[in-house]
Amino acid sequence: MSSNASAAPRAIRPVVLKIHRWLSIGAAAFWMMQAITGVLLSFHFEIEDALLSTEHRQTELDSIEQRMVTLTSAEPNGQVNWIWTTAGLPDRYVINYTDNGGVERMARVNGDGIVQRDRAASDHSFLSLMRELHLNLLSGNTGYWLLAGTGVLLITNIFLGLIAAWPRRGSWRRALTPSNNGGTEQRVLSWHRAVGLWAIIPALIVVLSGTLIFFEHKIEDAIGVKEVHLAANPPEGPGVGFAIAARAAVQAIPNSEFVGTTMPSGEDASYYAWVRAPGELFRAYGASLVIVDANDGSVRGAYPGTDLSSADTLIRSLYPIHTGEFAGLPGRIIVMGVGIWLATMIILGVILWFKRRKRKRIDAQSSVST
Repeated sequence: MSSNASAAPRAIRPVVLKIHRWLSIGAAAFWMMQAITGVLLSFHFEIEDALLSTEHRQTELDSIEQRMVTLTSAEPNGQVNWIWTTAGLPDRYVINYTDNGGVERMARVNGDGIVQRDRAASDHSFLSLMRELHLNLLSGNTGYWLLAGTGVLLITNIFLGLIAAWPRRGSWRRALTPSNNGGTEQRVLSWHRAVGLWAIIPALIVVLSGTLIFFEHKIEDAIGVKEVHLAANPPEGPGVGFAIAARAAVQAIPNSEFVGTTMPSGEDASYYAWVRAPGELFRAYGASLVIVDANDGSVRGAYPGTDLSSADTLIRSLYPIHTGEFAGLPGRIIVMGVGIWLATMIILGVILWFKRRKRKRIDAQSSVST
């Protein structure tokens, strides 16, 4: 009975190896692109901010509001759409506004509203271009769903690789220690197996959470997660400005920090403001929502991120887990390491594939000549 049980995995292993090999070759270019852009994006928020200025200015909400007025005062038909933290250096923000010509623009400002850069939203820096490439291949929905599919393939392939590389009882140390004995093919195989086993668990977590983000809205529908959206609040006069609304949002959830807000519209006099409360998984962006009445600055509703349902928490945890920010600096370093790990695995796998093809071709020629 035991010999039959042990024979079954040995019979399955060649099939698993073959599927693993061809999946890897077929999607290697997409996975390599995701790995490289992921590594570049690990600290891209901080890098983007530092390239503009490393000077720190404490957040002054009134000064930022005045900057919003200045940005649109020369644009009679212009309007501010939202303001959000850059998620990089402290007290840095992006003001999104529309100019006279209907062009969407992004003004990056420091804490006291000094503009550090102002350009069309369609103008990308190198790092923001890498971010778009990482998210959708610069191809909109087509690229988005293509990456979702290759993400599912990568998860499948990691599991297949784990099955193929799983050491027998008592041989874990040998499996985790690369060997430099034998020919080139044997050495590459040993390194491929060992490196794969070193980081298989964090890789699965990072890749799985990242892939699930592509299906976020479908998962929300499936588990009953609904976005908070109150009935439209009719405008009554000029209303309160950004600074009053941001202060009201922060005061509604004690010890929280302002993150960003959408601006009220002609149909709905409400600020949908996000703040970061203590104890949230999000370190860069907040998970706590406060809806402020733009007519009088009162709070229409406060929804702390620490009071979310388990379904909401699941959805909101995907991004901080994928980026590693839930664990602070160590988590982000681990995620960057996973990107390097994936690129290394792809390179070793491709080298191994070429070595095997070369060996099989030589063997075939030898058999013909004999």
